[in-house]
Amino acid sequence: MRSDYWDQPAFETIRPRRLVAPIVFNSPHSGRVYPPRFLAMTRLDHLSIRQSEDAFVDELFSRAPHLGAPLLRAHFPRAYLDANREPWELDPTMFVEPLSDRFNTNSPRVAAGLGTLARVVAENKPIYRERLTIEDARMRIEGIYHPYHAALQKLLSEALGSFGVAVLIDCHSMPRIGRHGERATPDIVLGDRYGTTCAGSLVDLVETAFTTAGLRVARNRPYAGGFCTRSYGRPQHGVHALQIEISRHLYMNETTLEMHSGFEPLRTIIDKLIHTLIGLDLMSLAAAPISTEKAAAE
Repeated sequence: MRSDYWDQPAFETIRPRRLVAPIVFNSPHSGRVYPPRFLAMTRLDHLSIRQSEDAFVDELFSRAPHLGAPLLRAHFPRAYLDANREPWELDPTMFVEPLSDRFNTNSPRVAAGLGTLARVVAENKPIYRERLTIEDARMRIEGIYHPYHAALQKLLSEALGSFGVAVLIDCHSMPRIGRHGERATPDIVLGDRYGTTCAGSLVDLVETAFTTAGLRVARNRPYAGGFCTRSYGRPQHGVHALQIEISRHLYMNETTLEMHSGFEPLRTIIDKLIHTLIGLDLMSLAAAPISTEKAAAE
C-alpha cells in the first residue's frame, strides 16, 4: 500500500545551526496535514476531526532550534496516527481481519478508543465510516511511526554522545480542566511518571518558570506522561524525559481551533523557559538518582 504521505513529509526534524545543549523538543500531536485518502475514510467534518490535535504546540516551541536545540514535529495528525502510543496498540473492532496475539488489544487506551490508530476523537466521536485493514495499519506504523521514533532516538543519542546527558521535553496541550475560574484548575501539567523519568531538580526548574509567569502548575495528575516519556526517560542512563501539557484555553479558542491574543504572551513565556533550559549546566544530571516510587498508570 502506498503511503498517504508519499508526496510530502510525514514529520520534520528542525535542527539548530549549532547544537548548544543536550535538550530535544518533541511535538508528536500537533500535526495538521490530513491526507485526502484519510479524510475520505472519516465520517467527521474537518473541524471535528481536528479536535484531537495539540494545535499549534509546535509553534509555541518553534524558537527552540533558533536557540540551539532540535525540534521534532509531526505533520501527520493524532487522529491518523498516535506516536505517543506503543507501536501496535490497536483496537480489534476497527479492523476487517482478526488481530493476532502480537498486538496489544487490551490496554486502557485501546478501551478508550485512543490506540495507535484512534477509533474516536474528542467527545467520543467515531472517526471511520468502515473498518480498516491490517495493511493500512502496517503502512502507518511501519512507514511513519517507526521512522518517527527512529528520528527521535537519533536526536537523543546525538545529545547523549555530545554532552553525556540528554533531556527530552515532550510537548503537548490539553483541554481546559475543570470549570472556568476554578482556583485549582491547572494551566500546566508536568508529567515525569511520578519522579521516575526526570531529575526532580529539572522538573522543579520548569515548574518555577511557569509559576513565576503566573500560571498554575500541577504534577502528574491527570497526565503523568505517555509512551514517549515512559520509554525514553532513563535517568539512570543519563536520559531524562519530561512531558509538558499546556491548557489550550491559554492560547486558542477550543471550539474554533483559532489562536487568540494569548498566544504570543504564552510563546514568550515558553521562549524564556527554552532559553533557561539551554543555558543550564546539565552535566550533574548524567547520573541523577531517580525516585523509587512506583509510577501509576497514565
